[in-house]
Amino acid sequence: MAKVAVFIADGSEEVEAITPVDLLRRAKVDVDVVSVMDSLEISASRDVKITADKLIGEINFDDYDLLVLPGGVRGTNNLNACEVLKKQLVRFNDQGKGIAAICAAPTVFAGLGLLNGKTSTCNPGFWEELRANGADVIEDSKVVVNGNIITSQAMGTSVDFGLELVGYLCGEEEKESLRKNIRFGAI
Repeated sequence: MAKVAVFIADGSEEVEAITPVDLLRRAKVDVDVVSVMDSLEISASRDVKITADKLIGEINFDDYDLLVLPGGVRGTNNLNACEVLKKQLVRFNDQGKGIAAICAAPTVFAGLGLLNGKTSTCNPGFWEELRANGADVIEDSKVVVNGNIITSQAMGTSVDFGLELVGYLCGEEEKESLRKNIRFGAI
């Protein structure tokens, strides 16, 4: 069974964090919500309290198949300040293991050089930052998959992002079944 870590921090965007967790768990994927803060409870971007399953210091990264970063400017800044997380993102990418980010969070990948020469997307307010770090930004795609790297645009694309994560880990048939089950898009 696939296993995913979704990382949260103070300021993470609520919908972008919870929607992928929900969809992955519906697909029977084992998901840990992991706080990079000193507490399991974070205060998300709209002051919604979210309680993580684990602290980053409690996990073994080798247990995971995919690392996911939600956006939110303050949350992204907090994720980007976590050296342990950034080291593991580079390691996962080097190993061809899955990494995914939505909204502002693809800037973490860009800053690490992980998007250099690769197609990706993010919140339109950060397209130029990705381009400045060598990314080929696809402006008209809600989600971009480039090998092991999955990026998405914003809160409004959270379901698309979550479904793509399901497809990446469980296959297109499971993704389509889940899409129909939640009544998303054309039925």
